Amino acid sequence: MYLCAMENTAVKTKWYDNLWAALIFFTRLPFWRIYQPPQTSYKTVVEFWPLAGWLTGGAMAATLYFGSMVLPHAVAVIAAIAVRLLITGALHEDGLADFLDGFGGGGDRNRILAIMKDSHIGTYGVLGLIVYMLLLGTALYSMPVAMGALTILAADPFSKMVTSQLISILPYARREDEAKNKTIYRKPSLAAGLFMSVQGLLPMVLLIWMTGISWYLVLCIPVVVMYFLYLLILNKIRGYTGDCCGAVCLLVELTVYLVVCSQQLL
Repeated sequence: MYLCAMENTAVKTKWYDNLWAALIFFTRLPFWRIYQPPQTSYKTVVEFWPLAGWLTGGAMAATLYFGSMVLPHAVAVIAAIAVRLLITGALHEDGLADFLDGFGGGGDRNRILAIMKDSHIGTYGVLGLIVYMLLLGTALYSMPVAMGALTILAADPFSKMVTSQLISILPYARREDEAKNKTIYRKPSLAAGLFMSVQGLLPMVLLIWMTGISWYLVLCIPVVVMYFLYLLILNKIRGYTGDCCGAVCLLVELTVYLVVCSQQLL
């Protein structure tokens, strides 16, 4: 009910309206009971997407860190993943499954978009989610608890910041009335882009400073992954969708975990 079509885009909104909209949009926590932002604010939620990652990443990291004090490490890892799924309603995982079904099924642009819009999950989506969860859980389990928690805190907002570039450089692939959310995000301004950079990079700086991992690898390799996914999306459907954003976000985040894991072996 929060994602209906935006009609009066000329209405100016306050920054706190847009922040509340982002928290409502990207989580399933009942923030809407506290505050109801204007509908136009939902066009700007991407500008606070990394900040929402501070909340989801923080909850996941806290579950891993404190859960490991009373539970076996493997159980704490699974609990941490489950907590984020509950908070987000598996929003991005749903996007990843649809993305894999659409691009895995192949065909022309219209067929890919039609498959991604279909609510049913296919073979590519199921297998992709299984592989993704195995890699995510194994990567977190392989890290010391404190490093795993710090990496979660950094990777969640950083991946959202990197993925938000899709909205800046690609058009929306569908018409607004065809969107699942009935919403087309506003392209971030330069000021909004700089603000998103601060949101996404601050936790990453903390991770690099406290762990001493190679900064150029943990910053550059996820960006390279995002770039190749961008080229795939551009070539296949010539624009982004919400499913593309969710998929790229999770794959970039997973890349951060894998890079940090690799640093422990060097």
